Amino acid sequence: MLKMTRESFEELVSEALDQVPPELARLMDNVAVFVEDEPDPSDPELLGLYEGTPLTERGEWYAGVLPDRILIYMGPTLRYCETAQEVVHEVTVTVVHEIAHHFGIEEERLHELGWG
Repeated sequence: MLKMTRESFEELVSEALDQVPPELARLMDNVAVFVEDEPDPSDPELLGLYEGTPLTERGEWYAGVLPDRILIYMGPTLRYCETAQEVVHEVTVTVVHEIAHHFGIEEERLHELGWG
């Protein structure tokens, strides 16, 4: 397994977030991004997860709720990648993928666009 400090991995996530175009970043609403060590044991290879209500599904009822969460998993990412460059690429893809879920883009469409 590739070795990387949590601080370095968190920096990669931060850099991936910085690559989100400002016009899209401004549209993100009530969402927080976290780095976690491992996903639920039922899906140990999961690299990222979006938990919440996509912007496309929010209605008048959406008020006073806790922020949506985007989770980026360090352990599976480091096990999946063989080089530091692969980690940079995979973190970027994962962050974009989970942000897309926040915007209501489904899994199938993300794969069609190359962000699967």
